[in-house]
Amino acid sequence: MNYKIKKMIRNFRVIILLIALVLSLIAIYPNPFVGGVAIRNIEQNSSAALAGMQSPLPNSRPMAKERIIEINNKEIAELKDYYLEIEKKKPNQTILLKTNKAQYRLVAKESNDGRAEFGINVQDISYTNIKKGLDLQGGTRVLIQPAEEVSKAYITDLIATMEERLNVYGLSDIVIKPASDLTGNQYVIVEIAGANEEDVKELLARQGKFEAKIGNTTVFRGGKDVTYVCRTADCSGIDPNRGCGQVQGGWACSFAFSIALTPDAAEAQANATRNLEVIKDVQGAYLSEKLLLYLDDKKVDELNIGADLKDRAILDIQISGPGFGTTEQEAAYNTLANMRRLQTILITGTLPVKLDIVKIDSISPALGAEFIRNSLLIGLLAIITVTIIIYLRYRIMKTALPIIFIMVIEIIILLGFASAIGWNIDLAGIAGIIVAVGTGVNDQIVIVDETLRGEARQVYDWKKRIKNAFFIIMAAYFTLVGAMVPLLFAGAGLLKGFALITIAGISIGVFITRPAYAAIVEILLRD
Repeated sequence: MNYKIKKMIRNFRVIILLIALVLSLIAIYPNPFVGGVAIRNIEQNSSAALAGMQSPLPNSRPMAKERIIEINNKEIAELKDYYLEIEKKKPNQTILLKTNKAQYRLVAKESNDGRAEFGINVQDISYTNIKKGLDLQGGTRVLIQPAEEVSKAYITDLIATMEERLNVYGLSDIVIKPASDLTGNQYVIVEIAGANEEDVKELLARQGKFEAKIGNTTVFRGGKDVTYVCRTADCSGIDPNRGCGQVQGGWACSFAFSIALTPDAAEAQANATRNLEVIKDVQGAYLSEKLLLYLDDKKVDELNIGADLKDRAILDIQISGPGFGTTEQEAAYNTLANMRRLQTILITGTLPVKLDIVKIDSISPALGAEFIRNSLLIGLLAIITVTIIIYLRYRIMKTALPIIFIMVIEIIILLGFASAIGWNIDLAGIAGIIVAVGTGVNDQIVIVDETLRGEARQVYDWKKRIKNAFFIIMAAYFTLVGAMVPLLFAGAGLLKGFALITIAGISIGVFITRPAYAAIVEILLRD
């Protein structure tokens, strides 16, 4: 038996299988010993944001999310520990918060109900890089359709605008993606983890009001009063007059881009700046009031107004702002990100096309956790059942055990593939895994049948037996792929996960696990 094991390990097809398994485990990155609580998002203008904490990107891997591990030198092992510590704090109290990446000193703000507020939303940590969809972690999915036909370029701008606007409200754990159906209708899918149906409806209904104020006077509104926002390199980017420079604690850069206002908006700005004072400092001369930017009555930014704009109805003005970082490269990157953010806000105030909510699916986190438990239980029962059936059918453990071994490896490789491309595993994805694994078991049974049938006929040409088996397998493979391709675009893209995982699973099986299984069976049964 040791000889056969060595022979299997040295087989080229088995080596490919083992390499795929190792790469999948690296992509999944299982770590049961990780501790703390994961940061879900950081609210804008909060204590945490002012301290330099940032929300994780929507497409960031679960294991890459920043984790809070200590508050005032006290270990935070789970959500209960975090909330117990936060509830003890009072407004204006300072805390030292330590994460797996840095340390932050935060000063608590006072919330509307008088409690200490830091602007940090947390969630349970993940022990792998497997991203769970809304069906498994809870949240809301909204299918939106423009009320009239629009171009793909508009859909791209619409998604960028919706991401920015939803982020303003502290919801950074968002996935917004385009979709279409077989008839060519275009949709936008919005997935927000941890938000309920009413919250999402309210947010989507309220989007569209952008205002720029000087003091209490509104001087222009986004979309309506801004006729042009420069986004090209010739009139936007790092400010050549100020550039980048070192400051205390790192680097700072400045951006600048031009916008054009309507004549009425320019006149309103002139009136609002007429009686303002001019203040001079080392950076230049500015007016005593700043230009305040509001989105749906919530302040998102503020900008200095150059002294040369006082009491002047200028249609073309320049918007500027800073960006910071620990290195010059990081500062430049953050500066350009801040610039694009402001440009996005200024371009679209009220959306020019009405959006209709076609469908809303809302799942509670408790129900998502129940889905996970049930899926694991069903998967375990399926493996046990398949093992028993195969053993009863062939009465040869040499064929039954490799099938189970390959089945488990196939699931790991498929999850590794999903982790590598950042695809969310939801109920549709689980269904795709079941189809792929079921197809794999069926193909392996075909290989065993052809092999044993050849022995019964005293046909000892192993290559011919395996060739006969793979002819059947490849025919089934192309048939199934052909059936899955239309599902990539059916149902406004909601079935895309099922189709993608199924195609990936059966492809992994046909080109990696089936050949390896054939080699293993050949080695085990040949002598």
